[in-house]
Amino acid sequence: MPKGKLLASGKLVSIVIPALNEERNMGPVLSGVKRQMSGYNYELIVVDGHSRDRTADVARRMGAKVMYDELGKGSALIRGLGAAKGEILVSMDADLSNEPRELKLLIDAIDIGYDLCTGSRFLMGGGSEDISSLRVFGNKFFVFMVNSLFSANYTDLCYGYRSFRKSAFAKLDLEEVGFGIETEINIKAVKKGLKIIEIPSTEKKRAAGEGKLTTFGDGFVILKTIIRNLF
Repeated sequence: MPKGKLLASGKLVSIVIPALNEERNMGPVLSGVKRQMSGYNYELIVVDGHSRDRTADVARRMGAKVMYDELGKGSALIRGLGAAKGEILVSMDADLSNEPRELKLLIDAIDIGYDLCTGSRFLMGGGSEDISSLRVFGNKFFVFMVNSLFSANYTDLCYGYRSFRKSAFAKLDLEEVGFGIETEINIKAVKKGLKIIEIPSTEKKRAAGEGKLTTFGDGFVILKTIIRNLF
């Protein structure tokens, strides 16, 4: 492949970002994405959880299509990814924790034949500036459960930076409303026999505002997601 050639330059890439009260982060997030997507054919979709601030206004001003969903992160992702028109779908967070420079790796992984590409903070070359030791332990515990119960080979489970082939996403039949969505995606991808790859990803600290994830509450949601998908 010639140096600098964009593998997916002719394909529509849909980038879906669920957001709730992210007015201060939305502009920088979308600016970073647009810089990295120069030369690609792409669309930006922000799914707003009826924010109390100007998140939706900022997103529209930056050229994103804005949709609304009030139920939770999982519901917002399902809605946004389901409405996306691209052959390649990307999900990312609105808090500046995901590095836009990694978008090309996520896109190229689908373009060369994978159905699902997931960012991993625990592969060599990845990392996190914003995860506590308790959350590291919880993630490793859930990774062990999923790998053991579903014959998977994941290194990270609860991370939202990932890409999909549109036809593969349609096979997942996702249902999770909240923060169990990433776990449900990983489990169902294995159960459906999708071609999966992980790539190293570096999680940055949230730039502004407060995170919505709660360690114990959402840990219980993830556990229920694993158990529900056993049957």
